[in-house]
Order: sequence, then C-alpha cells, then structure tokens
Amino acid sequence: MSSRQGEISREGQRLAQRSKNHRTSLTRHLIVKAAVALAEAGGLDSLSMRNLASELDAAPMALYRHVTNKEDLIDGMVDLVFAEMYPPAIGRDWKAELRKRGFSARAALQRHRWAVGLMEARLNPGPASAVHHNATMGCLREAGFPFREAVHAYNLLDSYTYGFALQEQTIPFETAEESGEVAKTTVGERGDEFPYLAEVVKELSLRGYDYTEEFEFGLEFILDGLERFKSTVTGSR
Repeated sequence: MSSRQGEISREGQRLAQRSKNHRTSLTRHLIVKAAVALAEAGGLDSLSMRNLASELDAAPMALYRHVTNKEDLIDGMVDLVFAEMYPPAIGRDWKAELRKRGFSARAALQRHRWAVGLMEARLNPGPASAVHHNATMGCLREAGFPFREAVHAYNLLDSYTYGFALQEQTIPFETAEESGEVAKTTVGERGDEFPYLAEVVKELSLRGYDYTEEFEFGLEFILDGLERFKSTVTGSR
C-alpha cells in the first residue's frame, strides 16, 4: 500500500470511528466525506451505498435519510471538490485570479483523481459549484469580456485544466526521472528513423518532464492569448 493509500485508509477509518461513536449524528457532510475517502482508496467503481454504510458502521437505509441515491451522493462528492477550488474574485486582476483558479483546480483534481470527467457532468450541481461558476463567469465579465466571448474563454480554460488533469493521470510516469526511461522504451533502437523522438529521449533523460512546469506554461499561454483576444473584441465594438 502506498503512503497516499495509507492516508486515505486512515481517513476512512477515522470517519467510520466518528460515526460509530456518534451514530445519531450521521450527517450528509459526514457521509459525503466518507464516500470521497472510499473513492480515493478504490476508485469510483468501488463505491456503493452498501459498502459506504459498512464503512460508517451504519445501516444502509440510514444513509437515505441524508442522500436520495448514489447519484445524489456523487453530486455531493463533486461539490466537495469544487469547494476546494479557488473561486476567482470578481473585479480584481482577472489574469491573476484565473491563474490562482487554475492552480487550485489542478491541485484539487490531483487529490481527487476520481473526479476528472465528472466536474461538469452533474445535472444537480451543489452550492460550491454554483459559487465557483458564478465567480469565474463574473471575473471574466467584469474584466471586459462580452458575454459570448466570456463563455468561449471559460470553456477554453476548463478544457485545458480538465484535459491536463486527465493526461497527468494517464501518462505512464510520475517523476521526471521516470519520463526519460519511458521515452527510451518508446523509441528503442529507432532513433535514426525517428530523429525528433530521439531528441525527446535525450532531453527528457537530461532534465525530465515536469508536470507543474508544463501546466504553468500552458495556462500562462492561454491567459496571454485571452488578454490579446479581449483587446481585439472590445476594441472593435
């Protein structure tokens, strides 16, 4: 078991013990947090109302006093992730605010890997989701983006952030050192046939691949592009 899995397991045990000691104080928040701990230990597919009840040392029907069904539970779990993401302040330096939003969103999705792909897919988003979406749209609108252009900018930022988070989870290496070894395996002895891939092998072997550096580069590139885009659309109206 990895140290991360150990931490998740201990969190689940702590929540379960708390529920056992205070069975009459079972709440929606406690149930959702326990569900998040289970999802992080075994993935979202491992989560069921039955094993969640077992983790909380409660009868399955007791959970339904606080959550309607599994979909309602997942809505709450996703809202918990949104609550960990920075809502950009409206009326301040929009680039700085959206930069902070991007960094915090990536960090939240690193903590809650199961949530990638679910963040914008819920039919009944919770209050933290509403706060976050309103703040982001308000930040763009008050920065001077016309409505349709603000929607374009919002979609672009989300596509980049969620797409990067998915890529970060699925690329088969975690450290800079591992990236060079993966590149060598991929190219093998075909360096002469694929010289630009051979260059990748050489460079990654020397300095590795830094996810944070790559994310920051892309986010900054997008924000600079949006700044130029805003000047163009607002200057023509």
